[in-house]
Amino acid sequence: MSLSVLGTVGLLAGCEPEVGSDRWCEKMADTPKSDWSVNDAKAFAQHCIFKEYGDDEEEEEEEEEK
Repeated sequence: MSLSVLGTVGLLAGCEPEVGSDRWCEKMADTPKSDWSVNDAKAFAQHCIFKEYGDDEEEEEEEEEK
């Protein structure tokens, strides 16, 4: 019986998107901010907000080089 419980918990844990992935960013954007932890907010800022800003700058630099 305990093995089935552990197996179920393992499967459920595997369903969560990886922190910083596009899917995770979308999930967090849809989650009420009051449900976020401090770590969630920090990770969202690093991976979802500043990542997009950094990607835009790199594209602009590549266009300037051409």
